[in-house]
Amino acid sequence: MVTINAHFDRKYGKEGTPGRKTFEQKAEAYMVAELVREARLNAHMTQEELAQKLHVNRAYIAKIERASSDVRISTLRKIIETGLGGKLHIHVEL
Repeated sequence: MVTINAHFDRKYGKEGTPGRKTFEQKAEAYMVAELVREARLNAHMTQEELAQKLHVNRAYIAKIERASSDVRISTLRKIIETGLGGKLHIHVEL
């Protein structure tokens, strides 16, 4: 049996290598995208409704939910707080 870390080491390189860092950044973007999508669905909103609330186009929301680009913290806060009526909390671990 192979551990997930051993699999990642083989496929993307050891921790700290450029390939592994790229993979981790993409994985984090995907997690943010899924959190936004899940929050929107829990609020019973379509992408179009959320976009209208934020004064952006639906394609922009779709792009965020596909993890097609990095999302700035200010944008994420606007989506969660203004668009969905939630509260964004950020946790940093050192």
